[in-house]
Amino acid sequence: MAQREFACAKCGLTKYETEEIRTTGSGLSRFLNLQNKKFGTITCSNCGYTEMYRLKSGGRVADVIDIFTN
Repeated sequence: MAQREFACAKCGLTKYETEEIRTTGSGLSRFLNLQNKKFGTITCSNCGYTEMYRLKSGGRVADVIDIFTN
């Protein structure tokens, strides 16, 4: 994720941590455990408040690799 200025919506602190998570969708992707939904998170270091942002996936190649690496 690109660095930007962040102030927590709950406590106003500007110190934070970023991470990425992947989740399954619904239907066939859920049945096959394909984690094709990608999100970036920003978590306040003080109070733990977290915002999530949907990120673009790696495309079809990443989906195929995910099938084999599960």
